[in-house]
Amino acid sequence: MAISSEKELQQLRSRLNDLARKSFQQNMFTFTGFLGLSEQDIFWQEEQQLRYAGCTLWGGDEQCDRKVLRFGSADELGYEEPFAIACIHITPLMEKFADDFSHRDFLGALMNLGIERSTLGDIRVGHREAYLFCLESIAQFICDNLDQVKHTHVRCQIVTELKELPQEEPETVTVQAVSERIDAVIAKVYNKSRNDVLELFRTGKVYVSGRLCENNSRMLKEQEIVNVRGFGKFVYLGVKNETRKGKLSIQAAVYR
Repeated sequence: MAISSEKELQQLRSRLNDLARKSFQQNMFTFTGFLGLSEQDIFWQEEQQLRYAGCTLWGGDEQCDRKVLRFGSADELGYEEPFAIACIHITPLMEKFADDFSHRDFLGALMNLGIERSTLGDIRVGHREAYLFCLESIAQFICDNLDQVKHTHVRCQIVTELKELPQEEPETVTVQAVSERIDAVIAKVYNKSRNDVLELFRTGKVYVSGRLCENNSRMLKEQEIVNVRGFGKFVYLGVKNETRKGKLSIQAAVYR
């Protein structure tokens, strides 16, 4: 779910605290559904109060943005319970006549099945195909019922080996900025005006390593991941050199 009200915010805080308490008191692992960036930010706000239970975020792959939160520590509990996350490969029955798909096309088709958003993780869209991360509990239902995306009939198959999953390769770009301030870097990476970038901060659309960033003058550090909702994400690679005019030549690995 997306956090859209103070009531929903408090409900999520209570849910996280209940799961942490249950894990600690009953000596068991507990799990949330998939959390979006805004929901993960609530976790990070509460992290100091929750860490006693042991906290791990995982989305099924290193590049995933949507993640499940697990409470419990293998060292403390004496056993390991993996994340119950499946990966489904979605392909057209007849590629020759298939539509070109977007992330929205796949998400819309999945939501039309009547399932909850929290059961769905990242959707990695390729050329007329997609890889979907989801909870194992819903995977077979999706395979049995998702048969069409846009006007194209599709098949779904659970991926048994994640090594089959193609990794999204970022584009390394070099931009010139006056400083390593996050607003300056975002403006150059996405070719936006200062006012446009400030609006992104005002509307809560910028996250750094999973945490909401409201400070547009924050200095970026190497390897930090910046998510700009509606535009994508990039890994900040740092300053390459300084130009003769005193500007910084900055590199970023951009996921489009």
